[in-house]
Amino acid sequence: MKKKIGLGTWSWGNKLFWNYEVSSDEELYETFSEALNQGFSFIDTADSYGTGSLSGRSEKLIGQFLQRVIKDKQNNIKIATKLAPYPWRIGRQAFSTPYKKSLNRLNNQLDLVQLHWSTEKYNPWQDFQLLNNLCDLIDEGFQFKIGLSNIGPKRLLRIIHFLKEKNKRVSSVQVQFSLLSPNNEKQKNVKKICDQNKIDFLAYSPLAFGILCQDPSKPGKRKSSLLRNFIFQTYNNPTLELRKVMKEISQARSASLAQVALNWCFYQGAIPIVGLRKKNQVLDICKVFKWDLTQREFERLENASNNCPKKMPGNPFSSL
Repeated sequence: MKKKIGLGTWSWGNKLFWNYEVSSDEELYETFSEALNQGFSFIDTADSYGTGSLSGRSEKLIGQFLQRVIKDKQNNIKIATKLAPYPWRIGRQAFSTPYKKSLNRLNNQLDLVQLHWSTEKYNPWQDFQLLNNLCDLIDEGFQFKIGLSNIGPKRLLRIIHFLKEKNKRVSSVQVQFSLLSPNNEKQKNVKKICDQNKIDFLAYSPLAFGILCQDPSKPGKRKSSLLRNFIFQTYNNPTLELRKVMKEISQARSASLAQVALNWCFYQGAIPIVGLRKKNQVLDICKVFKWDLTQREFERLENASNNCPKKMPGNPFSSL
């Protein structure tokens, strides 16, 4: 299978976790432009990305950046957003306005619309109302595919059947999937269903907020936000043995830890969505196209991951 990578943009506009500043926008454009140059397949965002007064900032930046790239590059990239099923977004028209606002922020280029998480745990029928809304928008002439995020295997099967009755289909499923993600067996069950139904399996947080990029032989650099510092301190010791195995492979391959983590995703047929903010990160990541894990390397990583005493927290809204 040809390797594909998505550019994740959660950090674009997020001050709380990523300490975003407007002054970094030009650097983000250089990152965006280089990702297109290096063959990234799509850009992933969400209408909820951006903190406080910066709500929607990620979508807005992508829309602005699209205006600056040549038409040929625009045509070769797919834009995906996620609409948040907030408790107050109820009914068959609750996504109509948010969708049109996202479309406007994204300069009228929007190829994939994803339900950001399942409402199964607080309003089991809301998912289906909102999916009906997306189907209605397509029937009205808006052109996009439907995707899901933070969905479990049981809910996925139900939604596949629901959309099939409306002559629609799930195009993609996005879940947390990395060497540090919790309950990977559940995610692998989701992957099997995706394979059976020709659905793209997208892996978000494949680098676990950057923890998997932390060299085990060097002291970690202080991060730009208190929250990121706390997370790195919390996971430094519990992930040490896993990162040592990753470093042995990276040294043997003359590759970065990030490339090792992404190739673990690729080995299983996943399409990782990698959050990047700097051009040099893109240049490193794109080298993953040039090599693959051996079966032995994959098994070593699987064993180290399974024995890791502390995994990342799961999404509280992820369904069964």
